Amino acid sequence: MQIAVCIKQVPTREWQPRLDDARTWIREQDASFEMNEPDAYALEASLRLKEKHGGEVVVCSAGPARVAQVVREALARGADRAIHVEDDRLGSADAFVVAEALAGAMKDERFDLVLTGLQSDDQGFAQTGVVLAERLGLPHATIIMDVQVDVQGVPGESTPAVRVKRELEGGWFQWVAMPLPAVLTIQSGINQLRYATLKGIMAAKKKEIRKVTPAAFAPRQKIVSIYVPEKGKKTQMIAGSPAEAAKELVRRLREEARVI
Repeated sequence: MQIAVCIKQVPTREWQPRLDDARTWIREQDASFEMNEPDAYALEASLRLKEKHGGEVVVCSAGPARVAQVVREALARGADRAIHVEDDRLGSADAFVVAEALAGAMKDERFDLVLTGLQSDDQGFAQTGVVLAERLGLPHATIIMDVQVDVQGVPGESTPAVRVKRELEGGWFQWVAMPLPAVLTIQSGINQLRYATLKGIMAAKKKEIRKVTPAAFAPRQKIVSIYVPEKGKKTQMIAGSPAEAAKELVRRLREEARVI
């Protein structure tokens, strides 16, 4: 199987965000970066599929030169080669732009399966994988908890198929069968992550990283302003009988706080 896995480099969770002077993004020169956690689970899923069915895992990433750090990490964990769409503007680009850049770099490859993390830890739109599937003209499924590939295909058809377990709301799950090639967005926590060994780190230095320059692009959306939420305390007293107060509390939680 030829499997592509898309990964993103994001600021580490322990880093306290500092905004740039324009207050439209973070001060990247002060930040430390790591592999996006959902993408790490997508990488692990791809490596397990390769171990079971054979083939090749290709890491695909879009971003500035610093992205090479997580690309090398993915290669050290077991990926075979990488495609890096390099452009400084892709570090804070929206899902449409990133998906376009990745699709342009992947269009000449013949991937049987494309995996992405469900969403990124920095922007969290959960749209890159979906838009990428549209740009590649492939079927897709989201919030995947399990992947089972049938290389023989479904009965009566010669096309290889995949069965995936999707997480729904309220503790429900859904099994879906779909033909390959396809795009899947992987949920965090579906497997046990592996770490790079010394042997893997040394081997990664010799693996191919193909750098691609994206075509001209125009962002679909613009970040107008970013701010750090202000901490504060506010108490509201609800008058009336216990029954009336409870009814009013439920109304506020539902209509104002929107937590129920």
